[in-house]
Amino acid sequence: MVELMKPRICAVITRKDTEAIREVAPLVELFEVRIDLIGDGWTEVAKQLDKPWLACNRLAQEGGSWRKGEARRKEELLKAVEAGAAMVDVELATPNLERLVLMVKRRAKCLLSFHELEGTPSLDGLKKIVKHQIAAGADICKVVTTAKKVEDNLTILRLITEFPGVRMVAFAMGPEGLVSRILSPLVGGDFTYAAIEKGVESAPGQITVAQLDSLYRMVKQ
Repeated sequence: MVELMKPRICAVITRKDTEAIREVAPLVELFEVRIDLIGDGWTEVAKQLDKPWLACNRLAQEGGSWRKGEARRKEELLKAVEAGAAMVDVELATPNLERLVLMVKRRAKCLLSFHELEGTPSLDGLKKIVKHQIAAGADICKVVTTAKKVEDNLTILRLITEFPGVRMVAFAMGPEGLVSRILSPLVGGDFTYAAIEKGVESAPGQITVAQLDSLYRMVKQ
């Protein structure tokens, strides 16, 4: 019998809580350092991580909290590259995208992301977005929508299966999108995100590392 590989969980760090980070570390494969949410001192948090980490400095219009200007935002992302980030999340809509992607890829993998906060586009529309990400140099493609109905989970999960061999993270946010968050890595997604603990979620519908780990252990049995 072929043993199922444990789905990869990325724990999202939204604040400086060393003890909570240490507690979930054995359950996850990587961390996301949310520069926009942690604020000043995020580099001190990153230095304490003993697993690969992804840097993200999310724009306000894509669901984040960064409001200090685009030039400064990019500076922080490039600072993450120098600090040893394994991956850097760059929004597909970023101005002068090509130049930033090249700078990131000198020392890290580039995850190109797209976020739709109002709904879930058609499968054909999402496929065009992924093709755009690949053409722009993405090492990992990230497509995040918002689920308004249960069927939106199927759309986003089908997207992953449409691109075999492409590293992809795809799921739908919101309560209706919970299924896609759980199943995404089981149908070929590279990893899925989870909150370190309840109350510090970085996006609607995000569940905790402990909850996801428990679910995946049940699937494996």
